[in-house]
Amino acid sequence: MQALRLYAGPAALRHIRANGLKPSDIGAIPAAAGGPKGLILLGLDRFLFGQWLAPTTHRIELIGASIGAWRMATACLADPVPAFRRLEHDYIHQHYEVPPGRSRPPARQVSESFRASLDLLYGGRIDQVLTHPRWRLHIVTSRGKGLLSRDGAVRTPVGYAAAYMANLAGRRNLGRWLDRVVFSSGTPELPFATHDLPTASVGLNGDNFMQALQASCSIPFVLEPVAGIPGAPSGAYWDGGITDYHLHLHYQLPPTSPIVLYPHFQQSVIPGWLDKALKRRHGSTAALDSMLVLAPAPEWVQRLPGGKLPDRTDFTRYGPDLAGRVAAWTAATAASEQLVDEWQAWLARPDLSVVRPL
Repeated sequence: MQALRLYAGPAALRHIRANGLKPSDIGAIPAAAGGPKGLILLGLDRFLFGQWLAPTTHRIELIGASIGAWRMATACLADPVPAFRRLEHDYIHQHYEVPPGRSRPPARQVSESFRASLDLLYGGRIDQVLTHPRWRLHIVTSRGKGLLSRDGAVRTPVGYAAAYMANLAGRRNLGRWLDRVVFSSGTPELPFATHDLPTASVGLNGDNFMQALQASCSIPFVLEPVAGIPGAPSGAYWDGGITDYHLHLHYQLPPTSPIVLYPHFQQSVIPGWLDKALKRRHGSTAALDSMLVLAPAPEWVQRLPGGKLPDRTDFTRYGPDLAGRVAAWTAATAASEQLVDEWQAWLARPDLSVVRPL
């Protein structure tokens, strides 16, 4: 395996060693925040939801934050393969004119453009997402408290600085500034424990779907927060990755489908956005014992354009050179088909010797 790496928690490894890996074993699929990095996973999404998992009859919990929520909502459409291709094309070709005298487009401009993209992909099809017979969608958002309860030129940066310092002292302290609010289709129970942060569960419906999904993708200082979401507690709703960057959650799944299958863009499953610089929080914990991570090999990533995955710095790196960024991101997504080929080959002939500890 030259492109793909497999990392398993101890319980997942025991299960695979004793039973192999079948579609019916999969109980949950998380999808991380991470902006353009998520592009590298869309080929795996097309294979998983369009082929491997398509014949299943059991329920699978799809949990997403930010671009991960966008991907998992797309998986719930009746025709996920072309929908994933549409998402890939639209994300790669997004472009924002920067007004004279500014270094980046205003947050309102980006928010309005993003809402238009959601309308193009889900308009008239929200019911398909909400009533999928097997997939149950959970959109993770972060609700601001105190200074972060509404947006402001001063209060927002000061509030996030305070949240960073509180989180530095302990992740539980992040709850003083932000709640985790999860919008779920179907029944209200969540497929993970919520003792780590204050958490609210809200029913996902046709009235709040677009706002919840936009909120989950509303990166602070890049997009505006979303307020007034029907059925949800009042406040400003921000990117779900702030509280749950890589969905490092205490998953609770039935014994009949015990595996958390995680297509990810790296091995580390970082708890929150504010933990990115805190290397001590990047390791695995008992919460991930039942997880199988599919991630690109670092050596393979180095062969991509720029020697890295697509990321948000590319908007600055390429600036007005839209064609250059589109070419780089298109080349990276084309190369990611090797991840799919190697995953299919492993499923056909599972080799436990290549499965590494998470």
